[in-house]
Amino acid sequence: LSDVLEDLDAAVFITGLARRGDLVFFGDLTYTASSRAGLVPPGIPAAGEVSLRALTLAGGKRLQAGGGTTVDVLGGLRAWKIDGAVTSPVLSVAPSASFVDPIIALRVNTPLSDRWSVLSYVDVGGLGVGSDFTWQIAVTANYQARDNLFLSAGWRHLAVDYSDGGTVFDGALSGPVLGLTYTF
Repeated sequence: LSDVLEDLDAAVFITGLARRGDLVFFGDLTYTASSRAGLVPPGIPAAGEVSLRALTLAGGKRLQAGGGTTVDVLGGLRAWKIDGAVTSPVLSVAPSASFVDPIIALRVNTPLSDRWSVLSYVDVGGLGVGSDFTWQIAVTANYQARDNLFLSAGWRHLAVDYSDGGTVFDGALSGPVLGLTYTF
């Protein structure tokens, strides 16, 4: 973890949900940038950077599963922009890729008590349309601090496997999330 945090330049994840009746719209925006400098064999100085932006937009239907649990069944798109750069005295390359993946998703909100709940989200997509495969999972424990304010803590994992024309990116973002939700 200390190596990852040392290489991390920036990371932001914003999500939103709008609902009217049983119609649900979901979106999330992810941005991350990492860099590292060092020596590659046989002692040549080199530096590398990767930045990733992903925007997911989906819509679907909310189902009541009983006991206050809701299940959102969603379909949509995830747009990616991935930029990389490697520089050294003998080599300089800067591959990039932009593509759009179809996704299907489930979002489940399960109340545990009057103030506590668990929110689970999973999606899969790509399937050769944009990327070879993409998937995401997020789970948070949520505490209702006020009528319209929730505090959340959990874990998120977002992965993509992309290859096209010599550009290959097979990577994942994974780690803890802390959140604040305001409803209106």
